[in-house]
Amino acid sequence: MDINTLTSLYRKHIDQLTALYADALTAAGFDGLVIHSGSLQLRSLVDDQYWPLRPTPYFQHWVPVCQPDCAIVYVVGKAPTFVWTRATSMWELAPQPETDHFTHGIAIVEPQGEGGVKALLPTAGKIAFLGDNQAIAAAWGFDGDRINPKELIAALDPLRTRKTDYEIACIAEANRRAAVGHRAVFKAFSSSDRSELDLHLLYLAATGQDDPETPYKNIVALGPHAAVLHHIAYDKWARSRNLESLLLDAGASYQGYTSDITRTWVKGHGATTSAYRGLIDGVEKMQQRLCAGIQLGTGYEALHDESHRQVAGILRTVGLGRGSIDELVDTGITRAFYPHGLGHSLGLQVHDVGCATVRPKPENPFLRNTSTIEGRQVFTVEPGIYFISAILEPLRQGPHAGLIDFRLVDELAPLGGVRIEDDVAVLENAEPKKAPVRNLTREHLPLGGGYAEALG
Repeated sequence: MDINTLTSLYRKHIDQLTALYADALTAAGFDGLVIHSGSLQLRSLVDDQYWPLRPTPYFQHWVPVCQPDCAIVYVVGKAPTFVWTRATSMWELAPQPETDHFTHGIAIVEPQGEGGVKALLPTAGKIAFLGDNQAIAAAWGFDGDRINPKELIAALDPLRTRKTDYEIACIAEANRRAAVGHRAVFKAFSSSDRSELDLHLLYLAATGQDDPETPYKNIVALGPHAAVLHHIAYDKWARSRNLESLLLDAGASYQGYTSDITRTWVKGHGATTSAYRGLIDGVEKMQQRLCAGIQLGTGYEALHDESHRQVAGILRTVGLGRGSIDELVDTGITRAFYPHGLGHSLGLQVHDVGCATVRPKPENPFLRNTSTIEGRQVFTVEPGIYFISAILEPLRQGPHAGLIDFRLVDELAPLGGVRIEDDVAVLENAEPKKAPVRNLTREHLPLGGGYAEALG
């Protein structure tokens, strides 16, 4: 991304945050806040190794820095300040920011002398502390209801659901980087036998990320492992099979913002391959219909419910479901094949805050987005169909077994399952009669099924 454009967008982002945080602080009864970047955490009490830092998302809302024990200081009516504590450990270096664009948009001070960060903190007014380190909060003079006050967090979380132009640009770049990895993995999968670990390492190399830098642990699932929704226990050996599937759920990060993309592929010949490719194509077309069906002012849960009706249609088309669409939905059969939610908010966290403020309906227990769709939201759309034995076996023995072709289930089960996932940004001023979305993923990975275009 052009550094001048990024700098300009960041300055506007800081101006918007300053105004929004002022309103949130005033509404919650605070004069200002201090946001701690986070501290290194020991991996074990019996050793001196530390986990890589995952900065406090509230902190990275202001600056894309991944260094411990820094702070954002903001008092209503004054300019925000980034207190940058430079790491001086002889054991290892802290990760350096990819660009310095943020240095042109926010005041930066460095602690000097024995007072450290505490000497730079405001001493007047009611100031809140946000962060996970209670010891740091106490050392900096915070206690009681000024540490992570619920009323302030409740006011700040909704600010993360409506992204600024800077944030959308960062998420778009994270999608571009992830798409490079998806193409590289597909080429390798289609041309040779690779282990899950091989494909994971290839993805990291193609995207220029170390494992701790990825927004989440890559899901690299060959064959039946695709039925494990968060499969990360990679096989370390390659399997030579005439028929094989791959589900890759992997993203990238840029300036603290994340992408989250899933593609599913199959290779081989014969009737089973054709049936499974039909399932992939069905999920691909459904996913695109759902993206096209996004409308401002409607509930995301309604889109999730519609996805179950469309899953029922796919089950009927490929021959897995024998009942009507209503029967397959009402008896819970679609939820046996598709047990998770349609998607979630995306931003500084993969499962970002602010879009699950109300509980979903009882039949949608895993739905992470229950918001009313608004402009500047960014969320995923990720329907899937899986062969999860622990869920399907009770149906095989139950009263609705006749609505499922279990012979076909058994034939396709070794291929695991299908998921197609894109990241979309909702536009505020969409063209009339067009879905108000910008598909950040398809700009770089046009085909969800991932065949010819992935080799281009």
